[in-house]
Amino acid sequence: MSPTHAVSQDTEPARERLRRLNITLFLPLLVTVGALLVVRDARTWGEALVLGAGVVAGLVAFVRWAAGDVLRVALPCLVVTAAVWPFSVLLADGGAAFYGLAIVGSYAIPQLPRHRVAAAAGLIAYVAAVGASRLLVTGGDLSGVLIEYVIVPAGATAIFVGLMFPNRRFYGLVEELEEAREREAELAVIRERVRFASDLHDIQGHTLHVVKLKIALAQRLVRGDAERAEQELREVHALVSDTITQTKELAYAQRRLNLSAELENAKNLFEAAGIGVRVDRESEVDAGVGELLGQVLRETTTNILRHAQAGQVRIDLSASGIAIVNDGAPEAPLPALRGLATLRERVAAGGGELTVEQKDGRFLTAATFPHDDSDAAPRSVEGRPT
Repeated sequence: MSPTHAVSQDTEPARERLRRLNITLFLPLLVTVGALLVVRDARTWGEALVLGAGVVAGLVAFVRWAAGDVLRVALPCLVVTAAVWPFSVLLADGGAAFYGLAIVGSYAIPQLPRHRVAAAAGLIAYVAAVGASRLLVTGGDLSGVLIEYVIVPAGATAIFVGLMFPNRRFYGLVEELEEAREREAELAVIRERVRFASDLHDIQGHTLHVVKLKIALAQRLVRGDAERAEQELREVHALVSDTITQTKELAYAQRRLNLSAELENAKNLFEAAGIGVRVDRESEVDAGVGELLGQVLRETTTNILRHAQAGQVRIDLSASGIAIVNDGAPEAPLPALRGLATLRERVAAGGGELTVEQKDGRFLTAATFPHDDSDAAPRSVEGRPT
């Protein structure tokens, strides 16, 4: 099976698959039974033509039911089959022509918007009444006539219609599941767009703030230290080029954050901004959480440069966590940092926890993940003010 065919099967609506399955399984059976009943009851080609019309009308109703629009053909099919039944009873001496009428009724009545029970009762009563009219043209055995023309046709019609009511509920559940799947697919697309927008914000927002900082530094140095100013401008150029590359990688789902590179970048940025930075690295970070920790470090670095008047920053790293503490936080309630809120969701999805605290002019951002040493219990990293 080709990949294209496999995808088409996965994306094909469930109702369409059920439609094809119903037609494949039941249409040959309905045709065969109908043909046998026509052969049994018809004595001439004319009678066979009329009785066959009833069977064809029933088959049309079945096919349109499988397609989901049986009510569009229900009335003409019902008229044809309702006319064939008395013809068979009174003229063709056959008691099986209710077959087409039972098919049309069983597929059409459960689809009615209202009065379904009354319609079912009316159909069964019609079949029984027409069958009882056989007594008007025959003087045969009364019990035999009642069984062949009244009890069997009415009972079979009642069974056909009754079985289709739970079938309607089943199709309703299938449609609900199909709608739920479509909504889930739409939500997945929305979540992916939000994730992409968040990653793009991380890349572009971080870069723009760094570029702004370095250009401001180059402006101060351009007259007193032209060589250093030129170096800063070269770094801006390299940073913009790197951001273009990261954006392309993001677009093609190839972007991966390197924690060590993010750590070095954060140190350089803080030092360029005149902020003292200290890094304590207890051990190598688990590979499974390194990218998330890199995202936390990048977002926190941007927030410190934007929102704090920091003089000192401390970064603590362990195998499964990171904690960043800075001073210079404003004496105000904890601000709403949307980037960290998004990161909190990502960290939680990865099985970790993101903590954000502000107290006594210091701001703590810490991300921890469960981590097992060979025989040790899990531990987490806590930020310590410098």
